[in-house]
Amino acid sequence: MTDLGEEIERIRLRIVGRVQGVGYRHFIRSRARSLELRGWVRNEDDASVVVEAEGLKASLDALVRSAAAGPRGARVDSVSREPFAGSRELMGPFEVRYID
Repeated sequence: MTDLGEEIERIRLRIVGRVQGVGYRHFIRSRARSLELRGWVRNEDDASVVVEAEGLKASLDALVRSAAAGPRGARVDSVSREPFAGSRELMGPFEVRYID
């Protein structure tokens, strides 16, 4: 990840709609990696998808736009965005997580 004195931010997204069983998590992982973000994406029991991502603001904004569009076959009804303080805690490549 580039570090030119730009502030790292962290967000959590909850995506609601037809977002499970349509390749949504892998779509998000691919987009996040191309934007050099760290974090994870996971299906939830309530049929939503949660994303936690950390990186530069412009990259996070681009991820939010992608999350709202989704992959072919998905239908996104809403994307809620909650900021966190940038912490540089998320390490390694962006990953798909699974509910235990």
